[in-house]
Amino acid sequence: MTNLFAKAGIAALVALGAISATAVTASANDFHPGIQQARYDHYRGRSCSPVLAVQKARDMGLRRARIDNITPRRVIVEGFGRRGPDRVVFANERGCPLIRR
Repeated sequence: MTNLFAKAGIAALVALGAISATAVTASANDFHPGIQQARYDHYRGRSCSPVLAVQKARDMGLRRARIDNITPRRVIVEGFGRRGPDRVVFANERGCPLIRR
């Protein structure tokens, strides 16, 4: 008789475990057709912003600075320095590191 109760108890535990496992897998989708969550991640590009390149060139003393050319590797800014026309070359990466003046 004790053996019968033990087997019935083990069978009940297995059945309860199976029911809880199927309930978790059935609700794993979390699909809500009326609610959509929008993500607004700011674009943090890997390229040099033309505005930032012109600002950095002006800070370096270049007057009337303007973008001359943008390539995948460089951003070239032209303007006027102390001795006349001048050019500053920045790397086309985040932060616009200076390549040459």
